[in-house]
Amino acid sequence: MIGYVIPHSIYPDGYHCDPKLPLPFIGIASQKNFIALYHMGIYANPELLNWFVTEYPNHNKQKLDMGKSCIRFKKMDQIPFKLIAKLVQKMSVQEWITYYESVFKK
Repeated sequence: MIGYVIPHSIYPDGYHCDPKLPLPFIGIASQKNFIALYHMGIYANPELLNWFVTEYPNHNKQKLDMGKSCIRFKKMDQIPFKLIAKLVQKMSVQEWITYYESVFKK
């Protein structure tokens, strides 16, 4: 899996489950039956999740296959790259840290 994280140089506290690890943000993985995009901000921010779910049908004819932070695509040609680009741009590193601290780090 390719992981995009918030490095300790920006967020020294690290990931709450293991502070030695940097704070995860976005991941991309090729699983056995699908390609997965993990966006932790979509899990923490209901407004971002609602935006994505509402916008998805405008970019893809396939039914949205999604878990809490995982968006699954069965084939490469089903990935709505423009929508994913918009999703990534909708949350900054600082916004993710703020959401993370308010939701996950108690």
